[in-house]
Amino acid sequence: MFNGSRTSIRSRSRLNFSQPELNNGQRRHKPDHWILIYTLVLLVVGLVLIYSISPALADTTGTSANYFIFKQLLAVGLALVAFLITAKIPLSKWRKNYKWLMAAAILATLVAIALPVNPNYPAHRWVRFAGLSFESVEMLIFAILIWFAHFLALRIKNGSIKSFAKTVKPILAALLIIGGVVAIIQSDLGSTGVIIAMMGVMVFVAGMPMKRIAIVASLVVGLGVVAILAFPYRMARLETFLHPSANCQSTGYQACQALIAVGSGGATGLGLGSDVQAYGYLPEADNDSIFAIYAEKFGFIGSVILLAVFASLFWRIAKVAEGAPDDFSRLIVIGVLTWISTETLINIGAMIGLLPLKGITLPFISYGGTSVVFFAAAVGLVYQISRYTSHVSSRSIEHLSRRAGINDYSSHGRRIGGAYNSDLSGRS
Repeated sequence: MFNGSRTSIRSRSRLNFSQPELNNGQRRHKPDHWILIYTLVLLVVGLVLIYSISPALADTTGTSANYFIFKQLLAVGLALVAFLITAKIPLSKWRKNYKWLMAAAILATLVAIALPVNPNYPAHRWVRFAGLSFESVEMLIFAILIWFAHFLALRIKNGSIKSFAKTVKPILAALLIIGGVVAIIQSDLGSTGVIIAMMGVMVFVAGMPMKRIAIVASLVVGLGVVAILAFPYRMARLETFLHPSANCQSTGYQACQALIAVGSGGATGLGLGSDVQAYGYLPEADNDSIFAIYAEKFGFIGSVILLAVFASLFWRIAKVAEGAPDDFSRLIVIGVLTWISTETLINIGAMIGLLPLKGITLPFISYGGTSVVFFAAAVGLVYQISRYTSHVSSRSIEHLSRRAGINDYSSHGRRIGGAYNSDLSGRS
């Protein structure tokens, strides 16, 4: 996924390529339309699935047959608007106003905590109003993405990425706050894991020394163990994951029914019109368990095709990261890639029994407006950045640099498939 031959604009900026430049001096070209195409394909797959199981969902929930598909159509419409907004508004403005975005996300989180919970979902994760719901953690992840990319890019620029006081301590403080609010108060360990994974990969790519990363990782692992041991229901989930067949009538019910749905699909699936597990057998059939429903309908072959679409989207995003024009935009793309791929891995892994159930949605496909909207918004940022990527190979840059008498054509950070000609000497 990360193979390639791109290099940073940090070295290219010292050469004269005689091309028109836009957006604060960055050369503009056509965006990577494949990113939009793959995103639309996944959104359509989600709509088809929700439409096909709408009668089953209506039968089990007592709603109209069109209730779920209409709400998902609304979510997809809002997602496309979000995509256009983030793809259009210059990245510099997102960076400049990150504090307002973080303030809005924090406010939404506080409102979700303050509001009474739904008896069916006893966790302070949603802001509910007039029949609509908004999951605050999705906005929080998006805001953290912008803030953390700015934070790390600034540390790279002033040479303090290795500093314990200026870099590691603020990161530790942020992780403690996120863990306390999201994992403990909101009881959302899955989303906490996604945030930590996103921040962890961004820190690694930014070039923080491995000893510093090890310190942060040790603390995170320790707190994660405490967060599991301190809550009986999390221990029950872990026990269910280790011995799924022993608890099929109690804590392991969803995991067992998911495996039944996946296995029922066989090689080619039961077809769109054949619903079994969605009729009340598989919990969260429209949301967390949507991949199991997909596998039941389209079988092993269809599942491989879906995984190929996801992998293709991830590959295109990785190519944008390779040629990103500056540290901030590169870290944004890496963060988006980690965010979406981690949620995809957790969701599918849980449905096939490789990971514990964590209540994580399948990006672009699961029912639910908040996640669809913010995934689309994140991809919109990548789509915008793809307009300013370099298409000059690392070898060409090295050759041109030497001809121009430039010996230092390296950039900050670790090399990710050609994104960097990294200078990691002296790391400890």
